Amino acid sequence: MARRAERTERTERADAQRNREAVLAAADTLFATSTSPHGVSMDDIAAAAGVGKGTLFRRFGDRAGLIAAVITSRLEPLQRTVREAQEAAGSSPRQRVADLLDASLNFKIENRNLMSAAEEAGISSPYRAEHYGWWHATLRTELERVPGVHAPDFTAHALLAALRADLVAHLIDEEGMTPEDVRSCFAGHLADVLGPA
Repeated sequence: MARRAERTERTERADAQRNREAVLAAADTLFATSTSPHGVSMDDIAAAAGVGKGTLFRRFGDRAGLIAAVITSRLEPLQRTVREAQEAAGSSPRQRVADLLDASLNFKIENRNLMSAAEEAGISSPYRAEHYGWWHATLRTELERVPGVHAPDFTAHALLAALRADLVAHLIDEEGMTPEDVRSCFAGHLADVLGPA
């Protein structure tokens, strides 16, 4: 009897994990292909994942919780790459700041609907989001090592504010800038903020 209960529990856990992965993959695809962050509903995600809408709410709480989970799953490989790059010897703190912000900007460009949805999802404050906390802390640490940077904590916030997803989406989708244009303009802005090398 105990073995049967254990097998049933393992099967339920495996089913729940498969459902979670299906939901995250469906949400990721829908946000990536949608023309607007508003265009993806919980009903759409449930249908695409092949699960009931109730499953989404039980697993993720609400739309904001689901969006946060998708962002976390998308960020994990990038965070590993950033950590490995920081640990590698050879680059200057200034270059690490530039590389970190370029990675953040590329992430926002590639996931601008998802990130815009997160900014609008009713989370109490974007600054309390786990992913924002990671970007800010990592950037502040690097800025502290760049000579001449005053108030690294504030500077990290200010630089990340220039990378808001709604601004990135506006520049690319409404003003017609290419991703390369946006990256070039931001690199110039960063050089202005940091001052002469």
